[in-house]
Amino acid sequence: ISIKNPLYYLATEDIFSMGWLSSVIRYLVAPIPIKKQTLDLGAIKSCMQVVKEGGTLAIAPEGNRTFSGRTEYINPAIASLAKKMKLPILLYRIEGGYGVHPRWSDVVRRGKMRAFVSEVIRPEEYKDLSKEELFERIQKGLYVDEANDKNAFQHSKKAEFLERAIYVCPDCGLSTFESNKNEITCKKCGKTVSYDVTTRLQGVGCDFPFEFVSEWYDYQKDYMNNLDVTSDLGEALYREKASLSEVIVYKKKKLINKNAEISLYGNRIIIDEGKNTQIDFAFDEASAVTILGKNKLNIYAGEKIYQLKGGKRLNALKYVHIYNRYKNISGGDENGRFLGI
Repeated sequence: ISIKNPLYYLATEDIFSMGWLSSVIRYLVAPIPIKKQTLDLGAIKSCMQVVKEGGTLAIAPEGNRTFSGRTEYINPAIASLAKKMKLPILLYRIEGGYGVHPRWSDVVRRGKMRAFVSEVIRPEEYKDLSKEELFERIQKGLYVDEANDKNAFQHSKKAEFLERAIYVCPDCGLSTFESNKNEITCKKCGKTVSYDVTTRLQGVGCDFPFEFVSEWYDYQKDYMNNLDVTSDLGEALYREKASLSEVIVYKKKKLINKNAEISLYGNRIIIDEGKNTQIDFAFDEASAVTILGKNKLNIYAGEKIYQLKGGKRLNALKYVHIYNRYKNISGGDENGRFLGI
């Protein structure tokens, strides 16, 4: 609505693998497919073709909606791409979006949000900027931190499915959670936390060290970055059920097993299909493990892409974090902080 010209969105390949529905999306908005968490030269060529034809590109440089309420990792390569396109750069910021509809939630809350162009950077302004300087300006123009209690967001199920974002308890460490309406509970120790209309957290009958989800999320990342996931590779960190499909890129998804047993280890994901059949995804051999939407998981294994989709309470984020923590350790970067999202 804000931009008059037609926009060509860069979009993850997942929306191009939904059969007839993907055909409708292609017809209506002609998005440019990009493979998540990979260097996709084909997508870059498509962008350059759109620019050559006078089109306008729309890119979400984070590549993910935030789970924490704060702008998270942006790949510095966005500055190189922007310089290559040689177009005016419109930095479009969304404020209040996390309060109205957090990524981990299924419901839209009543509350205020706004979306607007925060800055326009013209080619003559950035042509003499270094990539680092342009990247810093892009980051600053897009940054949002919604960890505050300035606004109210009304709904009767404010905390429901927060367990899609949280898997570390400050008392128990790695854990599983279950939410109900405005509360979330650790299934190991029973600690319960409420989520109020201002997005503030509060312990129910107990002290709780975090005021907002972003603080809990930061603690969770710090916990993972100090965890040696290679210390006991014979013991599964998590076991749960999910459907397994193979993604036929830009065509469809082929269901392999709708109720497979998933075991997450510090260095692999093992999927038990039953009848003594297992698929072993070793992290050393997987090129990426990524999260899509609220809790779908893609595993990039060689030339194939597999997708796990569990129940509504599945936390797919922990797979991404554990995979990237293992990659950091095995790659000799034990102090690496980036966990893939």
